[in-house]
Amino acid sequence: MRLILLGPPGAGKGTQAQRLVAKHGIVQLSTGDMLRAAVKAGTPVGLTVKDIMDRGDLCPDDIVVAIIAHRIDEPDAKNGFILDGFPRTVAQAEALDRMLRDKGMKLDGVVELKVDEGSLIKRIESRIKQTLALGEALRKDDDPEVLKTRLEAYRRQTAPLIEYYRDKGLLRAVDGMAPIDDVTAAIDWIFAAPQKTSTKAASSRKSQEKPAKKAAPATAKPKTKAAPKKVKAGSKAASRSAKTVARRSGGTSRPAARKTGSKPVKKTAKRKAGRR
Repeated sequence: MRLILLGPPGAGKGTQAQRLVAKHGIVQLSTGDMLRAAVKAGTPVGLTVKDIMDRGDLCPDDIVVAIIAHRIDEPDAKNGFILDGFPRTVAQAEALDRMLRDKGMKLDGVVELKVDEGSLIKRIESRIKQTLALGEALRKDDDPEVLKTRLEAYRRQTAPLIEYYRDKGLLRAVDGMAPIDDVTAAIDWIFAAPQKTSTKAASSRKSQEKPAKKAAPATAKPKTKAAPKKVKAGSKAASRSAKTVARRSGGTSRPAARKTGSKPVKKTAKRKAGRR
């Protein structure tokens, strides 16, 4: 299973990704984690990334895609992966498609967790109150204003991406405001349904192949259909023969009829003449 989870901050992508990882034995790929791991490992790409990050710049798409390409070749990703936080733009999506195509792979689907932004902000405000009431430290993203900025950026970047995957027939929308278990069940159903469909398609293809095998004798039917041609040819010959026979029989019968019809008349006339 290879899929992408789309959704604004606070939509629950992380929770659903962890459940999918546990159920299907796939890996969750976070571009941020992969970039930091590459820097820590000191790989050639990691060194390039370090220089870029030290300057405070964003990593070019080709570098991010190269890191993903290397990561999905590792043994733990053989069953599939979930991409979290990538792609964010259509250009990144196109680069990802090219990379997967070069590897003979393709995405199984893209899940969009649809949420109500107003409810998300209220959820953050409620979480802040609960955290402060417990005397615990707030998280960096526990800030309604920061969330509003991130939501705006998400809308601006992701709207074209949603259309991109919708046009490819890969996009599946799920109500992210539903209870967590219901969201999980909805995602499981989405990816269970195509398997049944593909099974039917496979059986349909098999059923279509069977007549093709039986079609071999059908090719011999023209030979059997040649019999009517022979019949036609025979009928013409029979017709010609019948006409010949008819002419012969007609030639003997009709003249005979005329002769037998005329001779008695002539003989009768001669007899009458003799009597006179």
